[in-house]
Amino acid sequence: QVQLVESGGGLVQAGGSLRLSCAASGRTFSRYAMGWFRQAPGKERELVAAISSGGSTYYADSVKGRFTISRDNAKNTVYLQMNSLKPEDTAVYYCAVKTNPYYSGSIYYRTYEYDYWGQGTQVTVSS
Repeated sequence: QVQLVESGGGLVQAGGSLRLSCAASGRTFSRYAMGWFRQAPGKERELVAAISSGGSTYYADSVKGRFTISRDNAKNTVYLQMNSLKPEDTAVYYCAVKTNPYYSGSIYYRTYEYDYWGQGTQVTVSS
């Protein structure tokens, strides 16, 4: 079992920045594919960004050019740098892990494809 702990959420004004962190347990973090999702009130959980074990990345159109996903395998941590934040970015952000990706470049897009989830961290962007 893999435990994920997110941190870094908070309240920020529009145009500001936040960096989310997700620390994972386990010895084989470098083999995992990771994803950041978000869920706003009354909406479905959506993929924001994902990173493969080999470092390939994906971004939702709504965050492309503003958010950056990265990973530090030595620290068992994945990050989401969020710049130029907008009120519509307000949501609970969740980290998720796919423990057995098909190959090093595999990116996963659906919630059901991920094996474990963090508890979520609130991001609120005021206008």
